[in-house]
Amino acid sequence: MAGKDTTIAGRAAEVRRQAAQRLPADVTAVFDAELARIADRGIPSDVATPGTAVPDGDLLDAYGKPTTLLALRAGGPAVVVFYRGAWCPYCNVTLRAYQETLLGELNARGVALIAISPQKPDESLSLTEKHELSYAVVSDPGNQIAGRLGIVFSLGEGARAGQAKLGVDLTAVNADGTHDLPLPTTVVVDAQGTIRWIDVHPDYTTRSEPAEIIAAVDSL
Repeated sequence: MAGKDTTIAGRAAEVRRQAAQRLPADVTAVFDAELARIADRGIPSDVATPGTAVPDGDLLDAYGKPTTLLALRAGGPAVVVFYRGAWCPYCNVTLRAYQETLLGELNARGVALIAISPQKPDESLSLTEKHELSYAVVSDPGNQIAGRLGIVFSLGEGARAGQAKLGVDLTAVNADGTHDLPLPTTVVVDAQGTIRWIDVHPDYTTRSEPAEIIAAVDSL
């Protein structure tokens, strides 16, 4: 689309503008309070660091078939994106932007793109079909990998109530029936399975920009 913002920041700003117009004021207030709570905590002190091995776990692809991060990487480098779920509008614009502006660059470099969330496989499939994503979108039940990376938190009571008003129940969406979520995070992994770059976003309205990811990949 002509004039369409290709940055995550630009697309996220539009999501926020539309949400302010569409959502009830009380819901907006609790979401803003939750965002401030998480952002103020900052990046957890135990987040995995570059130079360490990327953790793995029992993943499920969009059709419910068991897989692993190792299998998805197929012995090569990868960009692994942790997102909250299909219910999150910021996740939707981010994953769509990666399809449009990042995937081709990674393919040309022989680097896999893998998106991981704690949601059930059918949610992953719906998201994949909605945005015509041609990269791996998989479920991490119980936040196994995200937990070992140190990026998991539990959604606060106020935000849970706000989501309920919008018809979202994380206990029904997440594969493990909890309110636990990963902080939006991008990890660049080399062919040996070593973390070379990790970008954690406590502010879920921001994400790793494609240009930043490509720069990290090109430093491998």
